Amino acid sequence: MPHRTVESARCMALVGPYLSGKTTLLESLLFATGAITRKGSTRDGNATGDSCAEAKARQMGVEVNLASFSYLGERWNAIDCPGSVELACETQAALMVADVAVVVAEPAPDKAVLLAPLFKFLDDRRIPHILFINRIDTLGEARLRDVVQAFQAVSQRKLVLREVPIREGGAVTGFVDLVSERAYRFAPHRPSNLVQLPDSVRERGEEARQELLEAVADFDDELLERLLEDVRPEAVDVYERLARELAEDLIVPVLFGSAEKDNGVRRLLKALRHDTPDVVTTAARLGISTNGAVAAQVFKTLNGTQAGKLSLARVWRGTVTDGMTLGAERLSGIHALMGREQSKQPRAMAGEVVALGRLEKAAAGELLTDAGNLGRPEGWPEPPAPVYALALQAENRNDEVKLSAALQKLLEEDTALRVEQSPETNELVLWGQGDIHLQIAMDRLRNRSNVAVRGRPPQVPYRETIRRGTAHHARHKRQSGGHGQFADIHVAIRPLPRGSGILFEDAVVGGAVPRQFIPAVESGVRDAAARGPLGFPVVDFAVTLTGGQYHAVDSSDMAFRTVARQAMAEALPSCEPVLLEPVLLVSITVPADATARVQRLVGGRRGQILSFDARDGWPGWDEVRAALPQAEMHDLIVDLRSLSSGVGSFTWSFDRLQEVSGKAADRAVEIRRGMVAAE
Repeated sequence: MPHRTVESARCMALVGPYLSGKTTLLESLLFATGAITRKGSTRDGNATGDSCAEAKARQMGVEVNLASFSYLGERWNAIDCPGSVELACETQAALMVADVAVVVAEPAPDKAVLLAPLFKFLDDRRIPHILFINRIDTLGEARLRDVVQAFQAVSQRKLVLREVPIREGGAVTGFVDLVSERAYRFAPHRPSNLVQLPDSVRERGEEARQELLEAVADFDDELLERLLEDVRPEAVDVYERLARELAEDLIVPVLFGSAEKDNGVRRLLKALRHDTPDVVTTAARLGISTNGAVAAQVFKTLNGTQAGKLSLARVWRGTVTDGMTLGAERLSGIHALMGREQSKQPRAMAGEVVALGRLEKAAAGELLTDAGNLGRPEGWPEPPAPVYALALQAENRNDEVKLSAALQKLLEEDTALRVEQSPETNELVLWGQGDIHLQIAMDRLRNRSNVAVRGRPPQVPYRETIRRGTAHHARHKRQSGGHGQFADIHVAIRPLPRGSGILFEDAVVGGAVPRQFIPAVESGVRDAAARGPLGFPVVDFAVTLTGGQYHAVDSSDMAFRTVARQAMAEALPSCEPVLLEPVLLVSITVPADATARVQRLVGGRRGQILSFDARDGWPGWDEVRAALPQAEMHDLIVDLRSLSSGVGSFTWSFDRLQEVSGKAADRAVEIRRGMVAAE
């Protein structure tokens, strides 16, 4: 049985796909335990778990939210996690500090694939989890066992029914607990009523109970021996084994109910109370030492609150007190959170999840102790690779300086975001996990930092090169009183192999161009290469200075730099300029039944399939490798998720520049000319 101390608080994370009902379940848990007297809803914008402006505007969770309650004398913290796949980084950080995860899902077999990434994360890290099938009242004539079988296909751990439904008139009206063998009838918004076990479910209950016992016995030789001898185990023995195997992430208990009607919620609370390991067990699983006085781990940063910077953290050991030195910084304020409501407290005990004030250097994942900041421990999840980008521009030019500071705070809060100043296009580019993710980030800039920004697809860093060479003579002469300007050069231009860059060669003999002016000629060549005949930087060519003339008085560095730019502008159009587009190597991961659709998607975006194979460590998934033009990448993640039930993703890296012609090239040049004209 897992170690448990009444003094320490335990922590659950509510996770699951978008629209599965996590926030509704949190409201029901808080209502059932008396933490709130009236339930809110996402639809009405008054739910505890979706309290920020960005969540209310979208009627969905957009960040982790904290709540706490007491149940039968024990303290609990609940972390309500966003369900959108674009916000999975938030969820993963919360799961790292939880004792147990409650995976909330609808009774829909066709949506089982949505649970695959979540189950994979939990199973890989051996995080104990319970599956709560919500909205059981929508099951209809479907069989619960078929729903569980579909979910089993995406879970490495055995899903074990803890209860079976009682049906009346085609609707689920109650359940039979398979361990105690007691039957209960749902009483909406009240505790379920104990009833006599109906004959209609007695046979199915016996069958399901035997399946539960056999699943538990897979990891318990003593129980297996009893079953082989037809010895019926006592309920208390089964409860203890269920708790131990959940704590070790060997099985996944399955319960069901309706959070909206408060059906099955108290049964879930009882299972959590009995089976969930405590903070000592969880810390040991994570390899966090019990040595030392105090340890707390940050999993989320919040900025822009009245208390300044807040670090959401789980206390692993000891007592955190206001004003103490934690992680080599002086702590200023300890806050319990109930959604967006804060209440200050003097201390936080082991197991509690609290917001710590003014730890300016602390970042998500870092382990803070009274001896110092120990950094992120091994195994903390890395932020996912970015798959979607927008170029940002402040609506008010006076906000550009403020935008930089606001973005820095945003990156502290959301580690899945990335900002870069593109060296090719000089754009400020915000990277993330999809359009919703970046729209939320832009709303936060407006709502929390008062910086309004516009976003548009980033420019593609096209290049151009030449297909043939030429020789050219250029002269620059200007007389305007006093010293004039004079420079005369002969150059030979030729193409180079792809990836060579720009090569400048000096072949002048006899001092036709004095040595001190030759660097200016090279500078002029490189200046001109910044914008070629098609409007893009020119690469992969060589310029040889073969001769020229100068004037003892009127020649200067400026004159020779100018004539070099003039020579390039006049000569390059006759060298058959051609557009080069960047091509990326892309690795796309999807469920196997979507592989054929992915191949068609790649082909429709001028891509080339390089290979596809089973995805390592992901049964039933494929990995498709392809070469794709960067111009076709902007909304790839949108289409990819659309054809893979929302779970497909990809990683990418730059591969090469390749020639592009036809409509794609014409469109790129036309857009570029429009941008240049608007400068």
